[in-house]
Amino acid sequence: MSADFTISKGLDLPIVGAPGTTIRSVSTRGTVSVFPSEFKKLKFKCLVEEGDTVSRGAKLARRKDVPEFFVCSPVAGTVKAIHLGDRRSLKEIVIAPDGSDNSEEFQSFTVEGILRAKAENVMAVLLESGMWGVIRQRPFNRIADPAAKPKSIFVNGMATAPFRPDAHVLAQGKGDEIQLALKALTLFTDGPVHVNLSSAAKEVSDPLTEASHVQINYFDGPHPSGNTSTHIHHLDPIIPGDTVWTLRVSDLIKIGELLLTGRLPNQQRMVLAGEGFKEEARGYVDVDTGMSLADVLGNSLRDGAQRIIRGDLLAGEAVDPADTGVYFYDEGFVALPEDTERHFLGWYAPTKTQYSAHKVVPSNWLKDKLFSFGTNLRGGHRAMVLTGIYDPYVTLDIMVDPLIRACLAGETEDAIAMGILESEPEDYALCTFICPSKTDFGKPIAETLDLIEQEGF
Repeated sequence: MSADFTISKGLDLPIVGAPGTTIRSVSTRGTVSVFPSEFKKLKFKCLVEEGDTVSRGAKLARRKDVPEFFVCSPVAGTVKAIHLGDRRSLKEIVIAPDGSDNSEEFQSFTVEGILRAKAENVMAVLLESGMWGVIRQRPFNRIADPAAKPKSIFVNGMATAPFRPDAHVLAQGKGDEIQLALKALTLFTDGPVHVNLSSAAKEVSDPLTEASHVQINYFDGPHPSGNTSTHIHHLDPIIPGDTVWTLRVSDLIKIGELLLTGRLPNQQRMVLAGEGFKEEARGYVDVDTGMSLADVLGNSLRDGAQRIIRGDLLAGEAVDPADTGVYFYDEGFVALPEDTERHFLGWYAPTKTQYSAHKVVPSNWLKDKLFSFGTNLRGGHRAMVLTGIYDPYVTLDIMVDPLIRACLAGETEDAIAMGILESEPEDYALCTFICPSKTDFGKPIAETLDLIEQEGF
């Protein structure tokens, strides 16, 4: 069973720096870090002390409100340091690998036998290993509640934001892992498991297009046709009281490897892209979970100041490679040249080399041309004017101007009525990009969703 959808709203940015399909490997040179702080808004109790010896899969921390959920070590070694953040929250646990492969053993399953397993047994493995953290719950995009039963589950295999990894490259050689994970997900819901792919994938034969026991759907159109919110909106819309779970293909692979081998996965495939990387470095890289980001990047950056962005080019966050590592959730990094120069006429300069989504400069008339994007806003923040120009860039049935105004005013009931529960900040990233007022749309959306979650609805 499958469904096809064509999305007309949105925009694909013609940006230089797309990655190739080459795959290389980088190994850890020094210590490995585990970051409980990447699980936003969760509190953990540390279970180890400096100097303790741990094995791969050993429990390092326990979630305080869900004591069955642990954060585990990706390597065998010695706990070198424990760093605390604000209010003594557990920020980072540093481990010095000992070179061995001593590993905790979790219950394993087979592709053929997983459907005969009990859902609570599979869930116990995911919670005990910390792999439960890859399953997200809407609304609010939080780690899924083990006690909840979703009405459906969505697997995103076609992220369309600039420089997101190609799900089919990630899936190479992972057929058993993907099929095992998909079958395991069917144990958690009475509804369908949706695997959502690009229409171009119809011509591809791989573990995603040939998956069984799921509903495969195809979406065609510009970004954000690949956003999970778009898929939910067209397939199984969320209303107050509904719960759906979401995953990425990279998450499927991790779950499948854990359930297939009984050992905690400690490697992940990421994409490096953007004009700030040397051309030969743009591509896919297999890395050790938790290794230093500086070691991953090595000498792959071009000369000059570069801004490193974790995740989505439009909705990601800037990071310092010397001060972070490969997160559990990471799928890739983007490098953009830092642009601190003052530009004549800012965004309104009549040039063919600067891209604009608005038909006010000659570059907008050029087709099939790629442009260099820097980090300069080319203008300052100013009052937001009611124009209606944002609606063509959001694929949901939402009027953006009134929604953002409701968010800024703290009117949560109005925001819910206008459909905010269906969306996430990433769904408004293009609005931020095209906004003449330089408004960050993601911030008020995120703050309002947090407020609704705290107050209830």
